[in-house]
Amino acid sequence: MKRLLSLTAALVFCLYSEAQVSNTDILTDLESTQQSENESIYATVNSATRLFRDKDDLTSVLMIIPRGSVANVLDTVDTYLQISFEGNKGYIDIRHAVAEDRPPADKASDSFQKPSRQEPASRQVHQESRLSILERKYGSDMASQICSGKIWKGMSAEMVNDSWGTPLKINRVISGSNIKEEWIYKSTWLYFQNRILVEWGPAKK
Repeated sequence: MKRLLSLTAALVFCLYSEAQVSNTDILTDLESTQQSENESIYATVNSATRLFRDKDDLTSVLMIIPRGSVANVLDTVDTYLQISFEGNKGYIDIRHAVAEDRPPADKASDSFQKPSRQEPASRQVHQESRLSILERKYGSDMASQICSGKIWKGMSAEMVNDSWGTPLKINRVISGSNIKEEWIYKSTWLYFQNRILVEWGPAKK
């Protein structure tokens, strides 16, 4: 009888110990999660900037992020910040944002926390904002083409930059009053004479 009571007591002790270990594991997981959330880094955009899907492809513009917007910082890669904004993940120039360990009280934005059903409308607002900026510069017809990433002969260098973004490299030759430039993108080169686009082709190997 005493042996049976001893075995029963030992079994109860083991079950209690396992429950305590399980509870400890749960608390540890919760603390880790809270610590991870507390270590979130945010970036406040200090000037309107392009959000690129691929940092190595400057034609992969997802949207224009307005000045003053706040986004989650996911990583730092070379001279870019990888961020999450309005349901989009991509890269922005590190010079166009200020990183902080918490969102500014007067600029806190829950845009990156909105339910997915609201995200398409949010993206549309920012696309319209970029289009309106281009319309003021070039008129509605050209603005719609530039906004969709199109280029054509006769474009100014500024128009091309607004359409495709900054090139990876620029080769420039100045002869008297003539300026010849070759803009190198990931898979394409563009040729300018006196800041006017005159030709393009596949990137040279």
